[in-house]
Amino acid sequence: MPNPWDAGTAKVLAWLGFEALATTSGGFATALGCRDGAVGREAVLAHAANIVDATELPVSADFENAYADDPDGVADTVRLGVQAGLAGCSVEDYTGRDEEPFYELARAKERIAAAAEAAHGGPVRLVLTARAENHLRGRDDIRDTIARLQAYEEAGADVLFAAGLTDRDDLRRLISSVGLPVSVIARQGSMSVSELSSLGVSRISVGPAFMFAALGAVIEAASELRDRGTYGYHERAALGAEGVREAFGPDGSDPSDTRLSSR
Repeated sequence: MPNPWDAGTAKVLAWLGFEALATTSGGFATALGCRDGAVGREAVLAHAANIVDATELPVSADFENAYADDPDGVADTVRLGVQAGLAGCSVEDYTGRDEEPFYELARAKERIAAAAEAAHGGPVRLVLTARAENHLRGRDDIRDTIARLQAYEEAGADVLFAAGLTDRDDLRRLISSVGLPVSVIARQGSMSVSELSSLGVSRISVGPAFMFAALGAVIEAASELRDRGTYGYHERAALGAEGVREAFGPDGSDPSDTRLSSR
């Protein structure tokens, strides 16, 4: 499940044949020129609605910590996600605070329980993904990760996300310890999609990697222009331009105008 950072990349990914999309907090923040975690809830919800409107594919939103510490605030964010037309969302247990980077387990479970009630209690059932952030945030404690994800399963999550976990044995141990689908992030040095699938991983996202790959191409092209005064990047640009023509269709209209103006 790849991660677009705007409507254009959502359309291109749909054209390439992917069947579902997920937003990326890091990719969106980078597009706005700020760090991951610095974008507020209102902007994230508007962005999620824009991605939803771009294609007919189901979209799951990266809601970080749901922009709230308390369970009621978490539930409010999830309900707003339903209104934005999302098919799913993720809620993580990382606080964003250096002095207390992770919610205490009991509190983290309460937050997921509140999110699950909001995700499953309305006219549309959202797929709730509960994220354990240990391995993405420098705490490689597989026992704690398993305990957290087991608690989130009990709290009503639909998918369990072991963010940053790449070790084969740890993944096998985790998957055998829970009864829900497990999602991971594809990172440099990770096992291939087929290898992860053979272990029992059900879903793979790329996080902000596609955005950073695009920025890498911009840096290479701009450096070539600045340093050599040549245009070798036009070969790759032609591939992108052709993709845009195919993905956007003949009229290239913006379907988000009506829905976003009505929010």
